[in-house]
Amino acid sequence: MLLNLLIPLVNWNLGTGIIMFFGLVCIGLMLTVHHMINSGKNTNNGKSDKDK
Repeated sequence: MLLNLLIPLVNWNLGTGIIMFFGLVCIGLMLTVHHMINSGKNTNNGKSDKDK
């Protein structure tokens, strides 16, 4: 009986929105880190400065 009274108090739309927003933030952070990692690579085919 008490369970039936508590179920309507849950707002699933707000929780779903917050989870979706958090997912988008995580994806954005992953893309930013991936871009930062790839922009720092050298393009000299794996040769280090010692090999020059």
